[in-house]
Amino acid sequence: MPVYEFDLFFHPILFLSDSRFSSFCIESFIVYNFEKWVYYWQVNGLTKYIFVTGGVLSGLGKGLVTCSVGKMLEVRGYHVTAIKCDPYLNVDAGTMNPYIHGEVFVLEDGYEADMDLGTYERFLGGEFTGLNNVTSGQVYQTVVRKEREGGYLGRCVQIIPHVTDEIKRRIRLAAAKSRADVVLVECGGTVGDIEGLPFLEAFRQMRNEEKRGDTLLVHVTLVPVLEAVGEPKTKPTQHSVKELRAIGLQPDVIAARIEKGRLDKASRAKIAQYCSVEERAVFSSINVPTLYELPLELERQGMGDVVCEYLGLRDCKPDWSGWPEMVDRFKKPKDVVKIAMCGKYAELADCYVSVNEALRHAAAKAGCRVQIDWIETELFEEDLKRTGVLEGYDGVLVPGGFGQRGAEGKIIAINYCRTHDKPFLGICYGFQLATVEFARNVAGLEGAASTECVPETPHPVIDLLPEQKGLKEMGGTMRLGSNPVVLEGGSLPHRLYGSTEIRERHRHRWEVNPEYWDRLEKAGAVFPGWSKEKKLKELLWLPDRYFFLGTQFHPEFKSRPWAPSPPYYGFVKAAYDRKLRKPEPEF
Repeated sequence: MPVYEFDLFFHPILFLSDSRFSSFCIESFIVYNFEKWVYYWQVNGLTKYIFVTGGVLSGLGKGLVTCSVGKMLEVRGYHVTAIKCDPYLNVDAGTMNPYIHGEVFVLEDGYEADMDLGTYERFLGGEFTGLNNVTSGQVYQTVVRKEREGGYLGRCVQIIPHVTDEIKRRIRLAAAKSRADVVLVECGGTVGDIEGLPFLEAFRQMRNEEKRGDTLLVHVTLVPVLEAVGEPKTKPTQHSVKELRAIGLQPDVIAARIEKGRLDKASRAKIAQYCSVEERAVFSSINVPTLYELPLELERQGMGDVVCEYLGLRDCKPDWSGWPEMVDRFKKPKDVVKIAMCGKYAELADCYVSVNEALRHAAAKAGCRVQIDWIETELFEEDLKRTGVLEGYDGVLVPGGFGQRGAEGKIIAINYCRTHDKPFLGICYGFQLATVEFARNVAGLEGAASTECVPETPHPVIDLLPEQKGLKEMGGTMRLGSNPVVLEGGSLPHRLYGSTEIRERHRHRWEVNPEYWDRLEKAGAVFPGWSKEKKLKELLWLPDRYFFLGTQFHPEFKSRPWAPSPPYYGFVKAAYDRKLRKPEPEF
């Protein structure tokens, strides 16, 4: 009696115990049946999809709308995950210039993601993996490799079906691995962009393949208000939806980005009529005092109920307990703390979006608001007197970065903080440069530097990690992702974290050179954190200063509005306490 595929899927013991099958067949069985399990998960209606697209122009807050929809489902008891589809040909965001594309956000598994993945984590609370980011680079790389290996059996490999099939496979794989009730899939870019067409075509196909009622399309678009006219203009939205229809997609819900109040009834009715959606499915994505209020604003407009109804989800009353109170802490600060951000991408806030948010999270908990001013450190290199501007700030932060440009200016800023006892926090590169500054000006190591900036330095206190030497490829080759860090009991980091062992995310190639550990520590530097194997120094602390801390890791990646990062909270609280003239920080 033959063993059917159904039996193999549900009773693998029947297959594995059959001596007729080789180990190669068993390995193939595992891979094949995992793909079957993904398919089974789908066809039995266990997952619903919400596709999110954007029109007219970029920067409308499509990612925030995606997060808001996810949050409205979460508070109704549904397990939600989110996937970002990026049409660029990079395999990941790791090799892109932050000035051009914005921050690189590192996930727990070390994947270097688009900054929207950071927004997802800050709203939805879960920890995502590389499966949650699908790029054209990944898709084409897989398709071409498969073709070279003969995987298409001589077929002509095309955008449809082979590229779109790979996009769908990756979306469904992420959905199945997460076992989410609802999967939000956001397409980067704007409808009409040529590079985004394969993703939109994949969305169209999935809407046909999934059961009716298991998919939803939310389109985020612009409704401008011209000052000369003084009324909302819906024509850009109409044209954007027309573009969607031309490729076979009809939106179910429209989130209109409007800056001056909600859309009036007449405008909603007009959009509904021309875009073939219900009037009650047209919502206003407005300016809010804090971005964490947007889910509450859309909930007040009824978006959560409409989404649940359209997807056939059971009617659950939302439980927003704790979220409005958290939002109020952001909206009603008692005071303002001024923070100087010293970096080389100072003119583009998106380069440091996670740092900015971590500072805001910390400030909300401390009962204040942060005013963040970006300072280009090359100005300090041109004129040392310009460091006097730092006197007007309550704290100074030197964020992560790479390269020689602006590095000496950052060291000058760090020196100002140490010598003027200004609360200081250095992140990754900031930690390394703080070590360089201490080596030069306290330990007496003249000419000390990082080999990243000065390869022939006489004192390479910061040097390349041993495993990084000889690498030729740049993408995905740094020390990346979550790693354990051991903290010294009784130290400042131990007080902030409340534990002697933590996990934080890393993204670096250079380290504090072990050959200089003893000389730096004898000069007064304290390294109260190290890797579990004790091969790497992870933190720098100067106990004789009000607050002076550097971290090799990036604690901002794990900061949440309801659970601020401990180093950021300590820094902001110290800056606030120093402003209030307290003798020492009160954590």
